[in-house]
Amino acid sequence: MFSNKVSLAEATDRLRHHPTEFLLLFQNNTLEVELYKPDVIDKQTPHDRDEVYVIASGEATFELEEKTTEVKAGDFLFVPAHAAHKFTAFSDDFSTWVLFIGPAVVQE
Repeated sequence: MFSNKVSLAEATDRLRHHPTEFLLLFQNNTLEVELYKPDVIDKQTPHDRDEVYVIASGEATFELEEKTTEVKAGDFLFVPAHAAHKFTAFSDDFSTWVLFIGPAVVQE
């Protein structure tokens, strides 16, 4: 884990040598920060926590429930817990910061 600073360059390098498409970089109370770089397809399933994406590099199409949005580096996305979502048509250099926030939300 890093301390209070996470650089995109260092996170990207660490992710490049990691066996999965995401890497947990910071955790404090109910906040987790990851870097995510999907490979060929985005295999995500809905999560039980609210989630924020800040696109770190590249561009993609983002699907949230039935809505499709074009995204690029610097864009911010909010995904409520349990919402179906995924990135498609992402560029080779696409990566995104992922922030899981708050406690798990129980679906009723």
